[in-house]
Amino acid sequence: MSNPIEQYAPEAAAALSAVYAARTALDIDLDDPRVENFADQFGVDVSVIDDDLRRRFLEATGPTAFEVTQAIYVDDYWPRIASVSGEVLGGGSWSGEVGEPTELWPLVEEFMRQVARLDSLDPVLTELVRLRGARQHECRLCRSRRSLAAIDAGADESTFEAVDDFAGSDLPAATKAALALTDTMIWTPYLVPRQVAEDALAHLAPEQVVEVVLDVARNAANKIAVALGADAAAVTDGVELFTTDVDGNLSVVEDEPR
Repeated sequence: MSNPIEQYAPEAAAALSAVYAARTALDIDLDDPRVENFADQFGVDVSVIDDDLRRRFLEATGPTAFEVTQAIYVDDYWPRIASVSGEVLGGGSWSGEVGEPTELWPLVEEFMRQVARLDSLDPVLTELVRLRGARQHECRLCRSRRSLAAIDAGADESTFEAVDDFAGSDLPAATKAALALTDTMIWTPYLVPRQVAEDALAHLAPEQVVEVVLDVARNAANKIAVALGADAAAVTDGVELFTTDVDGNLSVVEDEPR
């Protein structure tokens, strides 16, 4: 039985498999306690990585810090994707294959582009999933941006602010189900609450469940910047608008921040 990611998002699944294959080929030692502690906190709650933990990690990794953090991100989110999608939709396991040594970041970028091309979710819901993750990870850059497509589709700042208490908001049931699934991906990927799974199945099509799961994984690449302290806000006043083209590339709107 194929897994849900391969079934409903085959191009994204292929890109993710390439990421995993490249990751397994990397000769990276994560056993240094300074790296291990950093990786553990990266997975549990990246927002509380402090200057001391970051300093010790950088001392241990030196010029390879960015590459090591990429590997930690892949190790963190590959199993989350398989766990949550499988728990909600069922399907076979997804083990991946060992690849040849190659640069990891371009493959991560291709995965993110492929996920951005998925279109079963409307632009507003896609943006709310992104913002929910940005606020859970406390990514200053991501929090300072807004999707122009979501705004054009009718979202305003009150819509965006509703993600903070989505369960008690007047957002649509499908949106609440997607945001609850987002939280599960971030906080309890190996213990999916039954109600979250039931609500997802009741209000979202299977391909939408897969897109939420992959969107969260894509957006969680912001954990790399947060962990390394490289997530400064794009603007100091208002928000920066962005668009995503048909190939999944993000572009900043060259205009005054709103």
